[in-house]
Amino acid sequence: MSVPTSFREYRTQGDGHQNLKLQSVALSEPKATEVTIKIHAVSLQFRDIMVSKGIYPQQKRDIVPCSDGAGEIVALGQDVKGWKVGDRVCPNFALDHIHGDVTEDIKFTGLGGHIDGVLREYINVPVHSLVRIPEHLSYEEGSTLPCAALTAYNACLGPVPLKGGDYVLVLGTGGVSIGSVSFGAQLALASGATVIVTSSSDEKLQVAKKLGVQHIINYKKNVKWDEEVLNITGGRGVDHIIEVGGPNTILKCINAVRYAGWIHIIGYVSGGDNGIPVGFAIAKAITFRGILIGSVKQFEDMNRLLTARKICPVIDKVFPFEEATDAYAYLESQKHVGKVVIKLA
Repeated sequence: MSVPTSFREYRTQGDGHQNLKLQSVALSEPKATEVTIKIHAVSLQFRDIMVSKGIYPQQKRDIVPCSDGAGEIVALGQDVKGWKVGDRVCPNFALDHIHGDVTEDIKFTGLGGHIDGVLREYINVPVHSLVRIPEHLSYEEGSTLPCAALTAYNACLGPVPLKGGDYVLVLGTGGVSIGSVSFGAQLALASGATVIVTSSSDEKLQVAKKLGVQHIINYKKNVKWDEEVLNITGGRGVDHIIEVGGPNTILKCINAVRYAGWIHIIGYVSGGDNGIPVGFAIAKAITFRGILIGSVKQFEDMNRLLTARKICPVIDKVFPFEEATDAYAYLESQKHVGKVVIKLA
């Protein structure tokens, strides 16, 4: 397979997605333990909007954005074993998070925030960061896995995995968290849980129903959604909550979770500045768990589940590479009902 000497990439200076700059750069050969990936598809996250605005914590300036990409290996470093040209792969969100707990050093290998990301035609990455794309998924579908899917998997099947019969509440807030909602719901359902999903959009709730979700709540129409969750669970509360809202929804989550339940915090899109009320947390013996995506090992484990259950991501719209700024604008509009993907090849 021929590999070009140059390729195109987008860069942001943190001055808005409308100012993303497309440029041509030279392609270097992979180092001894690296591979070169031809990127076929990239999916967008709320994080990418933050990076484009320069407001992501400790982000690199003048950066190639985006963390979630899928492609094929087109070149191997001289010491690479176990992989071949043509293999369909995703690099992990944090390149050096192979297994175990995250560290500060690992965190700073996060693609598209702390180091150059995947919104480019080719990328060289260390071989230890690679994960194979499940065979039943396309490149576009595979590109949605490294962030939203793996975060949801880490929440559902982390240190205390949910089990059949558990209740799982997945919070949704308009469009920005639909990826976490769909993945969290599908993974929980595949594990035998009863799932409750909230959203402000009836359209998005109907997508959840089509995925098999048993209970849906429009939190704009039912502002006491936490009480409805208690009604659904017979007053007991849910075992796990995938919390994407943040400070403005924490109190209701505390009310909705069972004694000694888990609240997995993966975002803070609803805003607010009030912290976790320690007294309430102690009184119900609640475990709050912040989640920073996941490891290569967890990614591999997740893909086995996706393959076994033939789980497919929900994709709303695919944009061509040349229209990346339009893809960002569409994501920010929160009109999407599924993942927003940019197709390169």
